[in-house]
Amino acid sequence: MASFAKPRHLLLLLPVAVVALSLAAAVDARRRQVHLRLYMHDILDGPEQTAIRLIRNAGPPHEFQKGECFGDTMAIDDPITEGPGIIGSGSGPVVGRAQGTYMLSSQRENVLVVAVTVALTDGPYSGSTFTVAGRVEIYDDAAEVAVVGGTGQFRRAAGHVVWRTSKLVSKVYVVVQLIVDMSVPANYTAAPGNGSLAIE
Repeated sequence: MASFAKPRHLLLLLPVAVVALSLAAAVDARRRQVHLRLYMHDILDGPEQTAIRLIRNAGPPHEFQKGECFGDTMAIDDPITEGPGIIGSGSGPVVGRAQGTYMLSSQRENVLVVAVTVALTDGPYSGSTFTVAGRVEIYDDAAEVAVVGGTGQFRRAAGHVVWRTSKLVSKVYVVVQLIVDMSVPANYTAAPGNGSLAIE
C-alpha cells in the first residue's frame, strides 16, 4: 500500500517558504505605484527638428527599411506632452523632454534598440527623470521597454513602458505614446506642483 506521508525535508522547508513570501509582501508594500500617459514628439527634419542622425550607412543595407542601413543611429531631444496632438495644436503643454538614442539594431527585422531618459519639467514630478531601455519592433502596436532607473522622485524606479505609435503626422513627424507603469520606494512622495501633468 502506498504511503502518503510527507517527506521530512519538505516539512522543514515550509517555514522558509512562509518567511520568504512574507518578506516579498513587505518589500512590495514599501513601493508606490506610478502610472503616467505621455506623448513623445519625434521630428526628423524641418525647423522644429528634434532628432539627428549620428550614424548612417555604416552597415549593410537593411532588408526591409528601404534607404536605411543596419546600425543607423539617431540622437533625440523630443518634447514630451500630455496629449497626442501636434505641438502647439492640441498637444497640451510641454511637460518634459525625452533625450537619448535609438538604433536600427537588426539586419533583417524592423527593430530599434532604445536608450532614453525622460526628464519631466512640469507637474508634480518636475525635476525627476526615469530611464527606459529595450527592444522596440517598429510596427508593433504595443512594444514594451523596461524602466531601468530614475532620479528625484523616481529614484530606484522599476517597471515598464508600453511604447506605441500614436500618430504619423508626416514622413518626418511621429507621435509616440508612452504608457508608464512603474514603482518607486514609498517614502518618495510627489512634491506640490503647479503643473498639470496627468497621472493615471
